[in-house]
Amino acid sequence: MKKKWWHDKVAYQIYPKSFLDSNGDGIGDLRGIISKLDYLKELGIDIIWLSPIYQSPFVDQGYDISDYYKIAEEFGTMEEFDELLAEAKKRGMYILMDLVVNHCSDKHEWFQKALSDPEGEYADYFYFVRGKDGKAPSNYRSYFGGSTWEPVPGTDKYYLHMFAKEQPDLNWENPKLREEIYKMINWWLEKGLAGFRIDAIINIKKDLNFPSFAPDGPDGLATCVKMVEEVQGVGELLEDMKHATFEKYDAFTVAEVFNMKDDELREFIGDDGHFSTMFDFSAHELTFGEHGWYDSRHVEFKEWRDTIFASQQEVQDIGFQANIIENHDEPRGASRFLPAYAQNEAGKKMLATTSLLLRGIPFIYQGQEIGMTNCRMADISEYDDISTKDQYQEALNAGYTAEQALQCCYENSRDNARTPMQWSKGKNAGFSSGTAWLSLNPNYTQINVEEQAERPDSVLSYYRELIALRKSPEYRETFTYGRFIPAYEEEERVFAYRRVSEESGQDILVAANYGMEPCTLTLEGTGGKILLSNMGREKTEENEGNGQKSLTLDSCEAAVILLQ
Repeated sequence: MKKKWWHDKVAYQIYPKSFLDSNGDGIGDLRGIISKLDYLKELGIDIIWLSPIYQSPFVDQGYDISDYYKIAEEFGTMEEFDELLAEAKKRGMYILMDLVVNHCSDKHEWFQKALSDPEGEYADYFYFVRGKDGKAPSNYRSYFGGSTWEPVPGTDKYYLHMFAKEQPDLNWENPKLREEIYKMINWWLEKGLAGFRIDAIINIKKDLNFPSFAPDGPDGLATCVKMVEEVQGVGELLEDMKHATFEKYDAFTVAEVFNMKDDELREFIGDDGHFSTMFDFSAHELTFGEHGWYDSRHVEFKEWRDTIFASQQEVQDIGFQANIIENHDEPRGASRFLPAYAQNEAGKKMLATTSLLLRGIPFIYQGQEIGMTNCRMADISEYDDISTKDQYQEALNAGYTAEQALQCCYENSRDNARTPMQWSKGKNAGFSSGTAWLSLNPNYTQINVEEQAERPDSVLSYYRELIALRKSPEYRETFTYGRFIPAYEEEERVFAYRRVSEESGQDILVAANYGMEPCTLTLEGTGGKILLSNMGREKTEENEGNGQKSLTLDSCEAAVILLQ
């Protein structure tokens, strides 16, 4: 494997709207981010990914971009962005932006020009397609519900939108459009950006015949995912983009990829793949229901563990994945992956241990490092997210009560991750001097940075220790390039694996007890040295008589052991 500059780094995702508000308007901003760079540096962060900060009407929280060359005034100015780049560079940190090029906003100049001349040049920047028998060209359901087709006023044509109707899909088959996109990408990389997180990128390839499929719901529609999964040739478009942009700058790219075909992993993230890495969503996908959140699945421990193990083993001879516990599109991992008895500080440290030491590049989502949790809202009106409102309605349509539909949102809503960052127990959690754009989680008085920063046994202090161990000169090689080998799989409630490096000669065991009862593990070799424990453990135990070493893990206990 070719060694890359980003392999041993730790990344952190910022959702700018909810990170820190510096001017009291209730919306997080660039100035707020700049003020917390030292906090992130102390945590051990190298790479910062910013969710979209471009000019936008914010129908889908900035994933509907109306000008790719402008910063949304809610977040600040281009001068402040340049200052952020410079301040990050001083601290040896890298900035990634979100690249959203499957679609843009309906307020973008290109789309406005297309609407004003539906037969003109700009109409071909999108998919303007004639209807069939006075109806939409096909029966696709968008990711946010309803048809993917919206009538073009004054014509018999429709335009395609796989997300909201305010997010028209861009036509990647048009070379002129591609050139515009590449020019924009290179403009940001020239500025000093280290790379991009790439949004919904698998969707850029369309079957231009737009065939209908058998309906999969009572609305007579079929999920647009069906077309994405069946069409061929997305790799050619991705390679074209890579050669025209990222490759020239040795940029780091992390892709959001769902619905990839089984044999495409090497093409996507191999040594010469389309991207540097891509997120491992295998755990998230376990929760998917057949129809929506109302029939989403609760994750069973063993299935979750085995899924992560399988993903790690599949990828380790091919490339690096980006490992996550949560992100801006998912509920909080502490609420989703930990059983009720483990939803405490010990459990949150345990979850961090088993995730951050996996093979691949760890991405921490803002607030994860203090153990932020899902937020219960009293009414659907308290939610802001377009997808949550759609899924709430879907649950009602399926016969659920309002109370049951709200419970589905509590468990699955994207707004769980978007509640403002909890900096202190003071007014508005220290996030803003004004009224926050989204409700704060009431538990901010107990869970906040200020309280945890100076407490040695806090979740935040443990994250700092864990990241420092991962990046330490002594163990960096093993945690970066060491093989992943599952361990103690016969133990029903144990999440354990080894990281083994031929180069360093080290064999490190990461073991955690997700069960309610203590569990004893017999250690290989002559025992080992405890490198880190979430409960302050300092040594392994010796079994009486035979010199064999063992480790008895209490409920919610995790330990990292250098085997000897």
